[in-house]
Amino acid sequence: MEGWGIPKPDVMFQLPKEFPVPESGMVEYQYAIVPTGFTEDKWVQAVEVRPTERSVVHHIIAYVREPGSNYFKDQKPGVFFEAPPAKTDEVVDTSALPSDFLVGYAPGQPAEILPAGEAKLIKAGSDIVFEVHYTPNGKAVMDRTKAVMDRTKLGLVLAKEPPKKRVQTLSASNGTFKIPPGDPNYRVDASFEIRKPLTLASIHPHMHARGKDFEYRIVFPNGETRTILRVPHYNWHWQLWYDLAEPIDLPPGARIECTAHFDNSPNNPENPDPTKTVIWGSRAGTR
Repeated sequence: MEGWGIPKPDVMFQLPKEFPVPESGMVEYQYAIVPTGFTEDKWVQAVEVRPTERSVVHHIIAYVREPGSNYFKDQKPGVFFEAPPAKTDEVVDTSALPSDFLVGYAPGQPAEILPAGEAKLIKAGSDIVFEVHYTPNGKAVMDRTKAVMDRTKLGLVLAKEPPKKRVQTLSASNGTFKIPPGDPNYRVDASFEIRKPLTLASIHPHMHARGKDFEYRIVFPNGETRTILRVPHYNWHWQLWYDLAEPIDLPPGARIECTAHFDNSPNNPENPDPTKTVIWGSRAGTR
């Protein structure tokens, strides 16, 4: 299986070319659009995105960009590019983001293998948008003769027949927060409203160097509130995907609420610059 955590892929995509990660410094998020070439809808039973040089990859997200989407609509496929930087005086519109990401990778996160009767949908004519967060680790990984340049791959195992249930990975996002310089415990809230009956199967808190703690709650239409996850000491180097022991059926009108705290103070050894205001951006999920 050549290292795959899923059965041998039926379909495989990869970044357009190898990406050279420098020895030090900060690398802006790298994006690449790869057309699927699918002429008919495909149901995905298992999926995995995996770097070829894990030591310098903080996370990867592979989004499905459906035909007609405004997400990076003017960007050319088959090349690396960076997202336009957000500004501290603007509210980020997160509505243009894809509503469903196919799969993610982070240290501690396994491949996604769905039970029989469940699958993810990639519609005909869709593209895959790779988002890769490279983090230099003090070693130059640029020597082609040692095969250490990263060229992330995506593998799909297709379902043998249409599933009984469609699985989606959806996100609660907040594009309005501004973490003041030096703040040791800044609170950020986000929520996701349920519009159709669904079953919540797993959750995945995701933050970066200033992330401190994370909590998920469900608020039911009758006002009942249930805390389903607390991560009191968030570690951005080891990000876990939490499968619920008992999936939860959620009716329309219910909300999934998220509360995170960030440490932007000098006491945070991971903080690259406690003198800066921090806003939402590509750097800043639930299924």
